[in-house]
Amino acid sequence: MKLLHLTDTHFVPKGETLYGGDPCATLEKAVIDINRHHADADLVVITGDLTHWGEKAAFDCLAATLDPLTPPVRLLVGNHDDRAVFAETFPDQPTDEDGFVQSVHDTEAGRLLFLDTMLEGTHAGWYCAQRRAWLDRQLQAARDDAMPVFLFMHHPPFRIGLSTLDAISLQEADLFWETIEPYANQIRHLFFGHIHRPLSGNWKGISVSALRSMNHQCRLEFEPLEGIPGSFEPPAYAVVLIDGESVIVHTHDFMDQSQKFWLNDSPVKDWAVRYAHP
Repeated sequence: MKLLHLTDTHFVPKGETLYGGDPCATLEKAVIDINRHHADADLVVITGDLTHWGEKAAFDCLAATLDPLTPPVRLLVGNHDDRAVFAETFPDQPTDEDGFVQSVHDTEAGRLLFLDTMLEGTHAGWYCAQRRAWLDRQLQAARDDAMPVFLFMHHPPFRIGLSTLDAISLQEADLFWETIEPYANQIRHLFFGHIHRPLSGNWKGISVSALRSMNHQCRLEFEPLEGIPGSFEPPAYAVVLIDGESVIVHTHDFMDQSQKFWLNDSPVKDWAVRYAHP
């Protein structure tokens, strides 16, 4: 199975910019690259912060930009989004019985669970009792069907070591862990966004990964800071290859303009070339 993971598109109305960047133009390039190289993907998942201010015009611009995408797409909401406007713009995107943007997608690789960690009025993540009950039911059903599980969410449910981002990660993370702990051995991977950073690792035995935003990034700063440090590191999307033995996550800097060459035909005739095999 091939999945593509994108996150934090931060759309603004068409023609406007955000921190000087153009989220629409960047995602247009990503869509072209995906259609050219990964049209065979089973699913594209965008893990929240679809817009920056939640306006209808921004959601409309996002919908138009995604329209040419060849693979199917599943969208999550993040702390910058408006759930009601999202539902109006994307009526075909499923929600749970309580109106949260949560859903299930069963595949040959396992059960994909898409979570809603948004609470209006705060940038921190929240996962209330209603949502935890829904998640518990889906995990129990996956256990009954002997299916592995893949989780997708916006906010990380653990600390990543960057203080300004940890302050707005998932709150009451202990209750989230209590919900998934009985099923942890069947959760193969957790994909998330929010941090605008490439990250991979292991949390309580579950492999995890995140990646850079489509517009602006959070600079890697381990010192305590007053605000969130930004940068214009290049955007990226992840190509995820899943089989019965592995979950492989490739990060693709699709706008990279660095020179491409074959290692046995270097454009620079230096020490490495003298010892290169033909």
